[in-house]
Amino acid sequence: MTYDLIAVINRPKKIKILSVEKLMHPIKLLYPINTLDGELLLPAGSVLSDETLKALLESNRPVSLKKYHLMDHGSIMKDLRRITEEPPYDIIFSDPDGLSEIFYVMKSIRFASPVLDVLDYFKANDFPTYRHMLTIFALTILIAKDLVPNYRNRVSEIAHGPTHDFGKINVPLNIIKKANPLTSDELECLKHHTIAGYVLLSYYLGDIHSIAAKAARDHHERKNGSGYPRGTHQQGLIVEIVAVCDVYDALISSRPYRPTSYDNRTALDVLTTMAEKGEVGWRVVKSLIAHNRRSKPNYGEMIPSQEKRGTPPSDNLYGKLSDDK
Repeated sequence: MTYDLIAVINRPKKIKILSVEKLMHPIKLLYPINTLDGELLLPAGSVLSDETLKALLESNRPVSLKKYHLMDHGSIMKDLRRITEEPPYDIIFSDPDGLSEIFYVMKSIRFASPVLDVLDYFKANDFPTYRHMLTIFALTILIAKDLVPNYRNRVSEIAHGPTHDFGKINVPLNIIKKANPLTSDELECLKHHTIAGYVLLSYYLGDIHSIAAKAARDHHERKNGSGYPRGTHQQGLIVEIVAVCDVYDALISSRPYRPTSYDNRTALDVLTTMAEKGEVGWRVVKSLIAHNRRSKPNYGEMIPSQEKRGTPPSDNLYGKLSDDK
C-alpha cells in the first residue's frame, strides 16, 4: 500500500473548503510568503485571516504536481542511514525491527515535487537544515509508533517530518547561517518560517487542516502557551511529537550560533525541565528517553531522573540578541 502526503494531481478549478480553522487572532505578516521558485503568495503587510487563507486556496490555478517515492530521491536513503548510525541515534534506532519498520514506512510514502525541491534546496545551501528535517522525520515515526493508536492506519498523518521547517525557504540564508547573535528584526524574520510553512503547505495541499501544515505552524508553540508564532496552547499529539523531536535534535546538533552541541544528557535534562513546566507533555519526553536507553524500557514505566546533571555549552549564543540592551 502506498500513502500519499500530497495528493493534488490534476486539482480541479474549484477547491472545496469544508471549514476554515479559526486563528486566535489575525496575524499581520511582517515578511512576504513566496514559493521556492519565487511566486508571491502573500505580500508583507497582509493580514493572515480566515478570509485571506480561503481566498488564497480558492483562487489557486489548477496545477499538476508529480509525486515521487522519497527514498528513491537523490541520496536521501543513504543520508538517513548515516544519521541512524551516528551517536546518539545509533542507540535510539538500535532496535533492528523498529528501524526496519521505520524504513518500510518511509519507502511507502510519496511526496510531491515541492517537498523534494525544498529538501534539495537545503541540501545544496544549508546541509544542517536538510539533515535536521530528515532526522525529525525519522524520530517522529519512531515515537508515533509508541504513542499513536492505529499507527499504520494513520501513517499518512504522521509522515510529514521533512516538511516541518518547510517555511525556512522564506528566511534568508545569511540569517539561518549567522554565527553572531541575531538582531531583533532578524529573529522576527526567522520566526516567520512557522507561518510561511503553514501557508505554503496549505497552498500545496489545498487543505488548511492538514497535519503537515499545522506542524509547520505550531512546532514552536508550547502546551502552556509560551511559544510562537501565536502564543496558543499547543494541541494535537502529532504536532507535540514533532515539537519535542525538533528541540532535541537542535540541541544535540551543532549550530552556527553554538559551535559546541549539547551533550545527550543535558539535552534530555532540557526536555524534562520543559515537561515539568508544562511546555511539552511527559509521554513524548518519556518515549524519547526510553529510546535513548539500550534496554529499551516501556515508556509508560519510565521514571525520568529529577537530577539535572547536564552542563550547557559555554559558547551558546541562542536567545542572545546583538541589539539587546
